[in-house]
Amino acid sequence: MTIKDWPEAERPREKLLLKGASSLSDAELLAIFLRTGVAGKSAVDLARELLVTFGGLRPLLEADLECFSKARGLGTAKFSQLQAVLEMARRHLLETLQREGALSSPLQVRQYLASRMRAYHREVFLCLYLDNRHRVIACEELFFGTIDSASVYPREVVKSALQHNAAAVIFSHNHPSGLAEPSAADRHITRKLIDALALVDIRVLDHMVIGDGQIVSFAERGYL
Repeated sequence: MTIKDWPEAERPREKLLLKGASSLSDAELLAIFLRTGVAGKSAVDLARELLVTFGGLRPLLEADLECFSKARGLGTAKFSQLQAVLEMARRHLLETLQREGALSSPLQVRQYLASRMRAYHREVFLCLYLDNRHRVIACEELFFGTIDSASVYPREVVKSALQHNAAAVIFSHNHPSGLAEPSAADRHITRKLIDALALVDIRVLDHMVIGDGQIVSFAERGYL
């Protein structure tokens, strides 16, 4: 039996239109993305198989091109489509921050940073530049490191903040290990950045460390 033979209320697309996307299971959402199944399997059956193969929705979404393309029913075209969808979601979150302001949307700041940085396999240091009303001007990845460290240069941070005419900044970096607990080196470089930016009257509002399912805020910890 194909999906077209199912009762209308049970078909993923019709269910989404009737009840909203949040009412769908991971397999149903993935089936809509897949559009079609393979021989002997509906799109929903294929989606369930893929979720088992990858170990869940998140590992599937974060799979690299080689791993993704080898799976049954997927390929480079589907990988390209998925990356476009994920990037649109990230840009939507950033535009929401730019419209509403970082301090008025702290949860959205966390959501955006997590969506952007959680899957990186090496450390990346990022800066959100804010105006004097704490609205987001821009977001920039400044430094790229290895699996357990990234060199951060205060002079370059100051230079970039001035180029964006920022009045304040929020820093973020990821821990590929998945553990978000800040290291002594994290606290040391943050203090150096605060001191360097203070010389040009730019405030550091926070430094968020992104782990796997956890975010540690320096401001909430009282480290700033």
